[in-house]
Amino acid sequence: MISLRKLNPEEIKNYIQEPITREDFIVLEENSEWLGVTKLLLMENAGAAVARNALNLLGTLKTRRILVFCGRGNNGGDGIVAARHLASLGAFVKVLLIGGEPKAKEALFNYEIMKKCEFSTDFQIINSRDQLSKLEGYEADLVIDALLGTGARGAPRGLIADAIDLINSLNARVLSIDTPSGLDPFTGEAAGPTVRADLTVTFHSKKPGLREELCGKIIVEKIGAPAEALLLCGPGDVKVVVKKRDPWSHKGDFGRILIVGGSSMYSGAPVLASLAALRSGADLALIMGPEKAIMPMKGMSPDLIAIPLPSKDNLTQEDVSIILKEADKSDVILIGPGLGRSSDTEKAINILLKTLKEKGKKVVLDADALKFIKPEEGWSELIITPHSGEFSKIFGEKPSTSIKSRIKMTLAASKRLGGTILLKGHTDIIASIGERVKINVTGNPGMTVGGTGDILAGVVSAFFAIHKDPLRASSAAAYVTGRAGDLAFENLGYSLMATDLLNYIPKAISECIRS
Repeated sequence: MISLRKLNPEEIKNYIQEPITREDFIVLEENSEWLGVTKLLLMENAGAAVARNALNLLGTLKTRRILVFCGRGNNGGDGIVAARHLASLGAFVKVLLIGGEPKAKEALFNYEIMKKCEFSTDFQIINSRDQLSKLEGYEADLVIDALLGTGARGAPRGLIADAIDLINSLNARVLSIDTPSGLDPFTGEAAGPTVRADLTVTFHSKKPGLREELCGKIIVEKIGAPAEALLLCGPGDVKVVVKKRDPWSHKGDFGRILIVGGSSMYSGAPVLASLAALRSGADLALIMGPEKAIMPMKGMSPDLIAIPLPSKDNLTQEDVSIILKEADKSDVILIGPGLGRSSDTEKAINILLKTLKEKGKKVVLDADALKFIKPEEGWSELIITPHSGEFSKIFGEKPSTSIKSRIKMTLAASKRLGGTILLKGHTDIIASIGERVKINVTGNPGMTVGGTGDILAGVVSAFFAIHKDPLRASSAAAYVTGRAGDLAFENLGYSLMATDLLNYIPKAISECIRS
């Protein structure tokens, strides 16, 4: 990982947005783990924060009776940690594990600790309504709701719903952890039984759907997630893009990519982009280009679908209508690898881009196609992937090696473009419509070899096909491509070639998904 020391803390804060969406919080916690602040540590800090707020609410904890309702996820784990802290401060704590032992790894770790602390904390596994009914009228000074967290969706059911009803029936103050169970903290929807809390202790930032009539007083606790966790591209960015597949999925459900590229001089670049898209999980990657570019491709790999256009050497205007028909069936159109710079090609690309913009299609521009884009001709569904030289030709200003300057320049350029820019370099800067920015620090000097940009373009296209947010797709792609390059460099050093990255893309993705 490169050093960001030249970007001082005050400057970093200028570019970090508070987490707002469900995906933001996933990225925050996964990238915190990647940076060394584990989920286990975050859970410990969360539980301690809940205990502090319980103390403030009750005034003293000595001899106070506290009942903690825990679900089987990490929200329940926060509750188990809070119970340990409360017991150490003198409270009489009873923990109810609704539905069984914890399933989440960090929660299970803390459950094993609780089992060893049998003198300070009483706990009971609740597997039936009869067990819950025996707790009706339980006298407690405080009830802690740790049933459902920010990952839960829809109306609570079964024992969880019954536990919520029980909480609401007890004559005690209620403290909810992160969100009252039953309330979606991002949409504000309460689709079924919902805890009515007196106090809600939420983490990192205030979620937009937290409603005071259900939450009571809302306190935001920072629990140690690094500021860089949302600024840097990391495994969390990949995890929110590459999701679990339905076993009944069909061909094409996970991306149909059209690659427009190649010329009589260059036939390898579109192949690299196509294979990278397939290695990144795209179902189909189809290449369309001039005949002299396409014919050599047909013998390169059985995985390739390569269709020749009427043109022979370079793309021409007569090719556009054929490309547009295929574009209508495609999720993402990648334009540029190996395209060449002829005047006929420029005219064809100008017509093609104008039409794709009018249709609002998802487009990725790379390599030679970047020579034909004007700064004000972008749109929200456009991603461009220039290096510094290409950026300079488009926007008339060459990026410096200063991270601070690169961020400012890329943000301003993305606003002017009205789209997303992935500025490649030793440190990649990804900016979207002048509002959001990410920094990628994976990759190494061995990736200066030709073809790695085509690999990146293919990965960007594959991820953009399965995620609607161009910044998310670009951030995940930058991380994965750089990580694949780092894995290749560990084995091959400066002898690595672009094709070597193809073998490491699946491993780079797998590392993120397994986390």
